[in-house]
Amino acid sequence: MRYFIKLSYDGAPFNGWQLQKNAPSIQEELQKAFSLLLKEDIEVTGCGRTDTGVNAVGYVAHTEITSKMALRAKSKQQFLYKINAILPNSIKVSGIYKMHPEAHARFDASSRTYKYYLSTEPSPFLGPHTWYFKCRELDMEAMNKAAAYFVGTKDFSSLQKTGSDTTSPICTVTEAFWKKAPLPAPFSREAAGKRLVFTVTANRFLRNMVRAMVGSLLEVGTHKKDPEWIARMLEKKDRSAAGLSVPGQALFLCDVKYPYPVK
Repeated sequence: MRYFIKLSYDGAPFNGWQLQKNAPSIQEELQKAFSLLLKEDIEVTGCGRTDTGVNAVGYVAHTEITSKMALRAKSKQQFLYKINAILPNSIKVSGIYKMHPEAHARFDASSRTYKYYLSTEPSPFLGPHTWYFKCRELDMEAMNKAAAYFVGTKDFSSLQKTGSDTTSPICTVTEAFWKKAPLPAPFSREAAGKRLVFTVTANRFLRNMVRAMVGSLLEVGTHKKDPEWIARMLEKKDRSAAGLSVPGQALFLCDVKYPYPVK
């Protein structure tokens, strides 16, 4: 029987989602935990790769379970308790759902949404998941004007990591924008205005694409480039034409949608 698994993870201890020979990965930990609990060899397929240090909330993967330990509705909570007791604290499963036999976590996904958090105000309380960008002030209006050039079906070769083995650089971006990010109550209003979040949704993403997007938009936000530079950069289809990639620890895959319900 095929099941979808929803999980969240802190990417800091791992070299990304994908299984690797000599480095820890989320996929490896998940397969080990499910195999131990179900007493059968379990393989897990994810909705997409995330790079080293990148985090996820609501990540989706699928697996085949043939064990007699059927996942009935009344036993799901017990199953989740057991699997989370085996998994490291940096990975937690929030749900498991029986799906139709052909359901595929990666190929069936209709959209994915990423968020990137940064602050121009240093603080010991923001933690590792907000990147401190040393800058007096960012022009968010200019960055949003620039981000609009990402929207549409386009060739994103300029934002793809050099040497990637992707089959096509064409992606369809449906939204890309910046806004102020909320902060917990103890923070001052001034600090709240210094924390920003970039949100981008697309049908697919190239390797390193979002981090390069953010780095390029910061060129505009600091007035090193004009907003229209984004369009010119994309036309060059050359990674060296874009901005630098920002660190991965502040990036979250936060939503994956399918053309059918996952419940």
